[in-house]
Amino acid sequence: MRIGMPHMGNLYIPFKALFQRLGVDFVIPPVNNQHTLSLGVKYSPEGLCIPFKLTLGNLIEAAELGADTLLVPGGSGICRLGYYVTIQEQILRDLGYNGEIISVGFSQHKLSGLLKTIKHLSNNAPWPKIISAFRFGLAKLNAMDRIERIVQKVRPVEEVKGTANQLFTKAINAIDKANDYAPLKKVQVDYINQLNQVTKDDIQPLIVGVVGEFYVLLEPFSNLDVESELGKLGVEVRRTTFISEWTKFTLFLNPLGVNEKKRIHKAALPYLKRDIGGDGWESVGEKVLHAKEYDGLIHLAPFTCMPEIVAQNIMPSTKEDIPVLTILCDEQIAKPGLSTRLEAFVDLLERKRRAHNN
Repeated sequence: MRIGMPHMGNLYIPFKALFQRLGVDFVIPPVNNQHTLSLGVKYSPEGLCIPFKLTLGNLIEAAELGADTLLVPGGSGICRLGYYVTIQEQILRDLGYNGEIISVGFSQHKLSGLLKTIKHLSNNAPWPKIISAFRFGLAKLNAMDRIERIVQKVRPVEEVKGTANQLFTKAINAIDKANDYAPLKKVQVDYINQLNQVTKDDIQPLIVGVVGEFYVLLEPFSNLDVESELGKLGVEVRRTTFISEWTKFTLFLNPLGVNEKKRIHKAALPYLKRDIGGDGWESVGEKVLHAKEYDGLIHLAPFTCMPEIVAQNIMPSTKEDIPVLTILCDEQIAKPGLSTRLEAFVDLLERKRRAHNN
């Protein structure tokens, strides 16, 4: 069995670690690029969103590299994500792909459902081995997210621009190569120390929260690496979603995680009474919760994503006084246009802060 799956940020690294420990051949398609997007756009229905197009492009690339089993994101609820696997499977069959296609959804069976899928993919490996491999994958995921949080703080204040990104790239590669807990711990400590020792300017950066749909938040290619672009402009990014945190209230019965999600939904209740699918409810709630902590919000949304369109239209109506810039992500978005919008938004936030301080 040769397993392939779509990219979403660096998520392939914990999955690679998991499958390696189970002796399963894991096919990693090229990191998302223009070719991936072109493939997805070519074979997707025009009105579908960029997460659909990029994941389809990844699946085609994995199949071309010899993957005979493809893991496709799935789910239940109001978002169109639940239909992705059906449509993508049909497209792949039409293109001549005859391997197994497995929907990986987290909404209903949570951790038990994911572990059963892993057991099937590992040719019924013993449960202790599966749980051990899964824990090591989670350890890598946690390490990546801890380091990325520090990178977000260093980017806006580093004296030599690009230093934090270079260290982050090296850290990700080192985490990928770590074959056990001890070297993984060493990598984590080493790179956190290096990031803390980066020469920094003595400034108080603007703080901007980044909210929106899950995939475009976590896949830098889909949003033209907006977090790095904000860092270059002297902005500290506070992304609302990290996969390591998301797993706490999605895969596990974690009271802290569950309460956090309920807290977000409760904050949105004056403006939105129920789930509208995707991450729309959360986008509104995050604005309400963090309005006093952030100078502004970047709202990332796939073009045609109905939950985020609803959230976008609610945002201006809330009483919380915080500027929001919505960026619609699709194949038409271009770096120069994004840079111009970000520069104008940051300029607005700087003038707002100066006026407040005076």
